[in-house]
Amino acid sequence: MTTSMRMQQRIRQMDGDGVGHVAIARELGISRTTVVKYANMEDLSPRPRGSAGSRSRVARYADVIEGWLLDDLRMPRKQRHTAKRVYERLVAECGYEGAYPSVQRWVKRWREEHRAEGEGFAELSWHPGVAQVDFGQARVVLAGCERTVHFLVVSFPYSNMRCVVACPGEDAACVCHGLSRVFSHVGMAPRVLVFDNATGVGHRSGDGKVTMTGLYEAFAAHYGIETRFCNPYSGHEKGSVENAVGFVRRNLMVPIPSAEGWEALSDAWLEACDRIAGCEHWRKGERISVLFDAERAHMRPLPGVVFDACDWRSARCDKTGVVTVNAHRYLAGARYGRTRVRVGVRALSVEIRTMDNTPVVTLERQWGHHPTTQASPMSLLAVIARKPRIWTESPIRGEMPAPVRDLLDRMDAAARADLLRDIAKVSSRCGFTATIRAAATIISAGRVLDAAMLEQTARRTLQTTDNTATSMDLTRYDRFMHDDKETNG
Repeated sequence: MTTSMRMQQRIRQMDGDGVGHVAIARELGISRTTVVKYANMEDLSPRPRGSAGSRSRVARYADVIEGWLLDDLRMPRKQRHTAKRVYERLVAECGYEGAYPSVQRWVKRWREEHRAEGEGFAELSWHPGVAQVDFGQARVVLAGCERTVHFLVVSFPYSNMRCVVACPGEDAACVCHGLSRVFSHVGMAPRVLVFDNATGVGHRSGDGKVTMTGLYEAFAAHYGIETRFCNPYSGHEKGSVENAVGFVRRNLMVPIPSAEGWEALSDAWLEACDRIAGCEHWRKGERISVLFDAERAHMRPLPGVVFDACDWRSARCDKTGVVTVNAHRYLAGARYGRTRVRVGVRALSVEIRTMDNTPVVTLERQWGHHPTTQASPMSLLAVIARKPRIWTESPIRGEMPAPVRDLLDRMDAAARADLLRDIAKVSSRCGFTATIRAAATIISAGRVLDAAMLEQTARRTLQTTDNTATSMDLTRYDRFMHDDKETNG
């Protein structure tokens, strides 16, 4: 009980006991007027505070402000007056000299009084087997480099289960790739997916109609999924995943996560989500994992084949055999110059095939606003072997180990061409990385580099558990050659 209420109680008690008003005022140390006020008050029930708007300086500008706010009702929500803007206009156009908080309170009260019956929010009840999807961004260390990555969050509101997958972007290939990873992880597919907008899934026209991309339509048909979209600017309609984006950012991405690649990062996040599912649901009093196990019964079984989220298109290579995809350049090979090829764009890779679907090369997909050129060393070896004098300016030179690079630098054109052809031949069987490691090992050991020795050393490089090529024991190669000679003899 406050001091004022105790005073009122004491006044009424003494008045009820027949003590005069003057005596009450003298004993309590208050004015006789105050005693008369509370002694004669019939109702002391609590009442809502009265509005101070009529005593505010804003009151004289009420008609002007109301006109502005009524005009706002015809405008988009993001193009309406804020209380700050009303204050600025009153000062500039009407000479208002009052304080901003008074205007802020007036505008807030007006909007509360003029709120339509249909405005506000309603708590939604989500059925089992329905999932919400959204993207977020975070800083991570990927393959030793700090960068910003996108992460796809899939939330199941019924059980509050959350799954997170790392993606390099937010286009249709990334959406389908991320969703496929989640479905494979949980072992089932939801019956309904809810998106807040058409980013990555399709295009929303001015009238609000969404046209889905062909890749996502094929994905939804593959898994038998129904797709729904929230109303524009209505994130509260999928509040579960909105909360999940913030939750995983605070709990899984602080401190900054580190991984060797996209798949390793996604695996780590999905494992963390499984651990979090061991916690109790904030409302239902059961573990999230238990609720999610029950929710699986309302989901669809996975098809026997994982969906290949690849957007195939036709493109024409330039004279150097390079095809351009989203401003980034990918080398198919000089032999494909000025020819048409098929290009398959996935979230993490770009695959190039001939028009009769013969595989040519698969390269890592590039992202970002700065155009880059991506090439497979195998695509360049044949060109440089045919024109060995371009070696010093070739992009592959920097990828060679120092012993191999120095040897090629010292060679004349004919010898360089022969060695590059040998590297290309062995690389086609053992891979480029194993081949150049083997070449560096042979050169560092002071041995003569020929095709036979290069291939045998490359094969042993693939078998060794030590990734450092210089640690290989070349006496094994000698023993192998000795045994081989005895056999042939």
